[in-house]
Amino acid sequence: MMNKPPIDELVAKTGNKYILSILASKRAKEIEATRREELATADRKAISIALDEIYNDEITFKGEEE
Repeated sequence: MMNKPPIDELVAKTGNKYILSILASKRAKEIEATRREELATADRKAISIALDEIYNDEITFKGEEE
């Protein structure tokens, strides 16, 4: 169970849980592709790093404009 960063706050940053899911998934795949050796020795998974980046506003996304 993930406690940090809080899911409610992550959802508030992205607008809804589906966007959060897609954004975190895409970023985690990018992290795995570029930092494979680094992740092998780290105790954190790519998805945790991606969620931290979203929480800390290191990742931004452009939503559909109405």
